[in-house]
Amino acid sequence: MAKKNLGEMSFLDHLEELRWLLVRSTTAVVIMACVTYFVSDYLFDTIIFGPTRPTFFTYRYFCELSHQLGFAESICITEMPFIIQNTEMEGQVNIFVWMCILAGFILSFPYILWEVWKFIGPALYEKEKKGAKVFIFSSSLLFFLGVIFGYYVVIPMSVNFVATFTISDVVKNQFTLDSYIGMVKTSILASGLFFELPIIIYFLTKLDLVTPEFLRKYWKYAVVIILIVAAIVTPPDVVSQTIVAIPMLLIYEVSILISKIVVLNKKKTNV
Repeated sequence: MAKKNLGEMSFLDHLEELRWLLVRSTTAVVIMACVTYFVSDYLFDTIIFGPTRPTFFTYRYFCELSHQLGFAESICITEMPFIIQNTEMEGQVNIFVWMCILAGFILSFPYILWEVWKFIGPALYEKEKKGAKVFIFSSSLLFFLGVIFGYYVVIPMSVNFVATFTISDVVKNQFTLDSYIGMVKTSILASGLFFELPIIIYFLTKLDLVTPEFLRKYWKYAVVIILIVAAIVTPPDVVSQTIVAIPMLLIYEVSILISKIVVLNKKKTNV
């Protein structure tokens, strides 16, 4: 049966299309989660628990960088003074399942974007429909860059901070498996979605909900929020906070530039 045009579809037809979008996207996530199952040892031992070891790439890189900048051993990590423990009977099983699902979601993200594009496609002009590949590629690239940023920057900074922060030598750090995994999931997903900001701003500008002037007007507030976030997720030193804050500020500036381009294109079209 031929697919109906957006204008010919009733509200129930839209719901049916949305339902199948969710079904296909969920199926893709489950399939990729099952694929992840076969490499679960590598997923957990090397990737997920990698930032808990002093030999992790980020720690070694910043140690070498500190030597080049003349900071000596000030930010070199030789040990992680904490242990991760499971306190719930089904804790490891639940974590295993949900982390495979998270990995499945990340791997199937481009396909999910494709499904979303097909859903909104009928409402777009013919010229806009041709941008499907650009939309999917750029959105996927930004999301994966955000995931990489969260994994190699935000998570190590967070782990280093909570591992070394202490109120007394009497207190020993014994983190629960659930709290560590929760931090990993939050850091990765939050970073991935934050890097989608230019795409979000693009569509909001297209809908006249956001303007470059609005973004520039509240730039100083955005800077404050970004610096606060950087201070929360990093150790209390300027170098670490700057490393986290600069990419986030660049993303915001890119969003302003994209908003300007959209507005200029609109003006040219209306002329």
